[in-house]
Amino acid sequence: MRLLQRFTPEMPEKSGIFDMIGPVMIGPSSSHTAGVVRIARVAIRILGGIPDEAEIIFYNSFARTYEGHGSDRAILAGLMDFETDDKRIKQAIEIATERGLKYHFKSIGNASTMHPNSIRVKLKKGNDEVEVLGESKGGGIINIAEVNGFRANFNAALYTLIIFADDVKGSVAFIANVLAHDDCNIATMSVSRKGKNDLACLVIEMDSKVKPVTFEYLKSLSWIKEVKSIAQI
Repeated sequence: MRLLQRFTPEMPEKSGIFDMIGPVMIGPSSSHTAGVVRIARVAIRILGGIPDEAEIIFYNSFARTYEGHGSDRAILAGLMDFETDDKRIKQAIEIATERGLKYHFKSIGNASTMHPNSIRVKLKKGNDEVEVLGESKGGGIINIAEVNGFRANFNAALYTLIIFADDVKGSVAFIANVLAHDDCNIATMSVSRKGKNDLACLVIEMDSKVKPVTFEYLKSLSWIKEVKSIAQI
């Protein structure tokens, strides 16, 4: 996997006026509530379900305001897969306790290298674990900056594949060709790796969802360790 820093054909970086207006939501702030809910909903899809345990770390602005602005309730609501306009968000702490979701909050107020509205979730479900770092950009817009320590940088506004695989020569081109045969148009693709010939992570955003047979085919390849599919959140 040598190709590709980031491929972004005709994808503008600026947010439109309707993005900035924000989503229909419960809570006083789109960045502190709706964005947080969306980060959590992405995380549980990477995990593969609602977690049994969660460690939640708020950074910078979030660390100072997460209780007053309802980010604590928002993150738990998202971990239970509530949508941004779900009225149960206000009671998310009580509902999480009733459902047996074990959680722990931490706050770090001086992470100067990180986005002001950053949140890290470390989730466990049975033997499965995942760690996701998300950034809430405002208006409900998010960026998933890291997954399990790998650079990710996707916003869950498109269909997304996350592929963990061996750093095999030609593998990026091979995967792109497989998706092309499935009539999937790639919007963005990024690759990060631990080192040469080590484990790598591909994040592929597409205009349409892959077919189940294609998803299973990718999972069956010996050099691919794990494939996660995330619909639009």
